[in-house]
Amino acid sequence: MQSLDELINTTDPAWPLIQKWVDSAKNKVEVLGFDSVSAKNALFNAQVSTYSSLGAVIYNSGGIMVDNGWLRILGSGNERLNRSVPEWNKGKSIKEFGDKPDYLLVADDAVGGFFAINYGAFGEDLKAIYYLAPNSLQWESLGLGYTEFIRFCFDSDLSAFYKGLRWSTWNKFIAKLDGSKSYSFQPYLWTKEGMDIEKCSRKLVPTEQLFQFVLTNQRELVQKSPAEPQKN
Repeated sequence: MQSLDELINTTDPAWPLIQKWVDSAKNKVEVLGFDSVSAKNALFNAQVSTYSSLGAVIYNSGGIMVDNGWLRILGSGNERLNRSVPEWNKGKSIKEFGDKPDYLLVADDAVGGFFAINYGAFGEDLKAIYYLAPNSLQWESLGLGYTEFIRFCFDSDLSAFYKGLRWSTWNKFIAKLDGSKSYSFQPYLWTKEGMDIEKCSRKLVPTEQLFQFVLTNQRELVQKSPAEPQKN
């Protein structure tokens, strides 16, 4: 594993540029405060350089909240987003800190969607961001790298991206939402009965619990899916 000194880039760190993007963002963006000791630990455990956007976000923020916390970009952890990138991935994409993952969870949202960097788990487009959509339970490529994903979160029309996944009064429920919790819906959003989110009941559950639940149901859907017919 690289030392902390090797990971902290003092000549050309990515954070100043990200800070400019924060200041000019079209969407509401809040950079969460962080503890320097926690930030150093998170950076070391993640084994990414601050020259990269991912390393810069980990080292310089407790996380980033977009649209009042609807979308949560993970950093080094904060009271409102009490999980760092390496801690969140341990037991999911990695067993131990320093392991090479085949995907890395880097963000999630209030409706149980998860964003990850692809390192081979989802396809050949390495380092592309994939979204595990709560209404399909499929990892879908956004065609963006992590840096582009940051810009996407800050400046894109998130209402269009989340069409069908935001109920009419969503913004009244999000502002004080704990970043370690997400909404679970009944009927499930990936079912025919759950296609209209306005008719679904919802409750807050730990994001950890929801992630495991989503993965379990994803596996079951894959097992139930009929095999594709072979082409002649």
